[in-house]
Amino acid sequence: MNEFLEQLLADGPVITDGAWGTQLQLRGLPSGHCPDEWNRSHPERVEEVARAYVEEGSQIILTNTFRANRLALAHSDLVEEVAAINKAGVEISRRAADGRASVFGSIGPSGKMLFAGEVSEVDLQNAMTEQIEALADAGVAALVVETMSDLAEAKVALVAAKRTGLPVIVCMVFDSGRELDRTMMGVTAKQAAEQLTDAGADGIGANCGQSIDSYVDLCRQLNAATSLPIWIKPNAGVPRIEGDETIYGATAEEFAKHASRLFEAGASFLGGCCGTSPEFVTALSGQIR
Repeated sequence: MNEFLEQLLADGPVITDGAWGTQLQLRGLPSGHCPDEWNRSHPERVEEVARAYVEEGSQIILTNTFRANRLALAHSDLVEEVAAINKAGVEISRRAADGRASVFGSIGPSGKMLFAGEVSEVDLQNAMTEQIEALADAGVAALVVETMSDLAEAKVALVAAKRTGLPVIVCMVFDSGRELDRTMMGVTAKQAAEQLTDAGADGIGANCGQSIDSYVDLCRQLNAATSLPIWIKPNAGVPRIEGDETIYGATAEEFAKHASRLFEAGASFLGGCCGTSPEFVTALSGQIR
């Protein structure tokens, strides 16, 4: 195991943070607006989110940089601001953490499909490298490649991230197949864990895609296929649409009830994805205590 991650886990499982996008929307982020851009235009509101997670018990918080890569921003006027947006995201999270939590850099998908020829591997590698180098230079403690549906893209990001010398955790989205244990591309949890381990990841995980009650078996499958730490961040239940609003059904207490089963299944890092909030972190921290 990576030495830094081993130190973090020395006292047992670690609580990470929750959703960012939905929390920023509660603070005025318009629907369809790029959350990452708020690192520049509304840094104080982004810091409110980061600080709330730290104050409620997050031992790791991410950066607000999920879509801050050149390909994802290609059709906006932000494409030349990639480095600045990522640097600002790190500065905000580090300021909020204030030594009380570790800051991991968030790297999301490009939004382009390699298999469909929407982007070349070279262009994808260059885009990921640009973002990753900006995060590393700004001082993150580790990198999290997250919400990946395409294992090939995840591997490209992993290669770029490993060049920094930082620990790298790679998380896939498993929301397809009869048992919801496959990616959109049909890759099983076992296959993903084995291939990402062989490719040099320091941690393997799953996030988004489904609610926490479906994650226990998924976590077992990941844990059985690798000796690396397992990173788990489920959604706050299955979303439903009411008017213009997306509603996630699980309460913080309902979410946290599954924590012990996830730890038994092998989860090392546990937090939340879409629809979760600082209250979910409070409930998870209570389970740890």
